[in-house]
Amino acid sequence: MTDPYAGLTQLGHPVTAPTTPEAAVLERVANPAPGQHYVVRFTCPEFTSLCPLTGQPDFAHIVLDYIPAEWIVESKSLKLYLAAFRNHGAFHEACTMAIAQRLVGLLAPAWLRIGAYWYPRGGMPIDVFWQTGAPPAGVWIADQGVAPYRGRG
Repeated sequence: MTDPYAGLTQLGHPVTAPTTPEAAVLERVANPAPGQHYVVRFTCPEFTSLCPLTGQPDFAHIVLDYIPAEWIVESKSLKLYLAAFRNHGAFHEACTMAIAQRLVGLLAPAWLRIGAYWYPRGGMPIDVFWQTGAPPAGVWIADQGVAPYRGRG
C-alpha cells in the first residue's frame, strides 16, 4: 500500500518560512471522503500584509470555506502560505483574491468561499468576499461568524 503522504515536503519537517506568497509551497493530499460533500473551514484571525503604498501593516480576519472534490489542502503548507503575506505589499482585494485563486488552482474544489474581514485603514474597514459559485444543494454552510466592525461601540 502506498503512503498517501509520501510526497509532502513540509509536514513533519522543519521548514523555513517563505518570504513571499509566490515562493510558498502549497501542498495537497487526497480527499479522505471522495464523493461526499462536506465543508472544510480554515480561520486565520491574525492575517497580516503590507499596504503597497505606505508599507504600513494591514490586518485581517480571514475565513476560508471549501467543499473538497479530489483534494484537500495540507494545513501546515496553508499556514506557511498565509504567513508569507506578512511582508507582501498589496491592496486588500488583491491579497484576498490571490489566496482564493491559488487555492482554486491547487484544489479544484467543488466550492470555495473566502471572507476577508480587514481592520480599518484610514478609518474605514474593507471587507472582501468571493466564492466560486453556488454550493452544491443540500450542504450545510455555516455562517462565517465574524461580526461587522463596530469600532469602540
